[in-house]
Amino acid sequence: MTKCDVLIVGAGPAGTVAGAILARAGVRVRIVDRATFPRDKLCGDTINPGALAILRRLGLGCDIERSGLPVAGMRVTGDGVAIEGRYPAGMYGFAILRRDLDALLLNDAIAGGCEFDANVQVQGAVVHEAGRVRSVSGVSVVGRGSAPTLSAPVTIAADGRRSAITFGLGLAHHPERPRRWAIGAYFENFLPNGVRSRIRDDFATVRVRPVCTGEMHVRRGRYIGVADLPDGLTNVCLVKPSGPGDVALRDPAALLKRELARDPMLRDRAAGARLAAPPVVLGPLAVDVRSEAINGLLLAGDAAGFIDPMTGDGLRFAIRGGELAAGAALHALQSGWTGVHAALDRERRRAFGGKWRFNRALRALVASPRAVDAAAVGARAVPALLRAVIARAGDCDVAS
Repeated sequence: MTKCDVLIVGAGPAGTVAGAILARAGVRVRIVDRATFPRDKLCGDTINPGALAILRRLGLGCDIERSGLPVAGMRVTGDGVAIEGRYPAGMYGFAILRRDLDALLLNDAIAGGCEFDANVQVQGAVVHEAGRVRSVSGVSVVGRGSAPTLSAPVTIAADGRRSAITFGLGLAHHPERPRRWAIGAYFENFLPNGVRSRIRDDFATVRVRPVCTGEMHVRRGRYIGVADLPDGLTNVCLVKPSGPGDVALRDPAALLKRELARDPMLRDRAAGARLAAPPVVLGPLAVDVRSEAINGLLLAGDAAGFIDPMTGDGLRFAIRGGELAAGAALHALQSGWTGVHAALDRERRRAFGGKWRFNRALRALVASPRAVDAAAVGARAVPALLRAVIARAGDCDVAS
């Protein structure tokens, strides 16, 4: 086993993007993950134009555009209103199974020079304390052929919203509010929304292929995301408030079918649909992470904090967050840790602060029946405003 300069825990988009960037810069990188790839993961399965623009700039995930389904915009409904908003200037996102996306990005990282080990369960960080100052020199692990600890000058925690590293260090916690849970599943024979177009596909052979729109169905206190996928599958994800003793979550398949059956805009489309696999339940969704300058440790992706990404921008946060963590790791390796964490915090706020505020406003709207009603009236009166919101949700300002 070769010695590494950077140990990355987690082979999702944040970890693999960081690994690919570092390996291309000549850094010895080792990525570990508790899963075997490809693996399934609850996700909206949509890469918006902003996330796609970052991957193109980095030269990663090139096969996404060959195998994904183009997404031209969003369809938002609420209280009898349905408005279609196209991304501006001919921009597109892509719908692709998360297992396929993660496998593509992991292959890019390995091709760039990263070493990868699956089935490695990280138990926590290896911490050294000098007074009140903490530092990290690696992680403790269990797994196939692993030593009890893995060491590196830099450890990047990219192990998701349930990060063993951040929770183990006392940096992460679930806030009391919001307490939302997600129930997601793949359906077969879920009827399309009827809003389809076609584009000329110049990615491989010249052909014409369908273009779909992502869907967000905003209801009082909850919302349902719908995304058509390649191979005839449809991703349906319900996000709703929940708390202790919520009996509805005991049978997530029945809950999901019941919500679809009672929804006037979705029930006909879902009437003949079949679950392709049992639903996945995740929650509580929100995770707050306290910033602390711990030498030897950087955070990326959902391990750095997770908010309900109802605008489908979670993948951009992960991809850009991985890029920022890679830059911080390079600085630490070359010049030491002084100022590294403060600079990374500033970069994260600059990259994500506006969108965090945008998402918080939308979540507050969904939580308020009066606000939903007012937004429905506003959408009827000035549909251009909702189209502007859709462009912002797709991070089209980043892609332009």
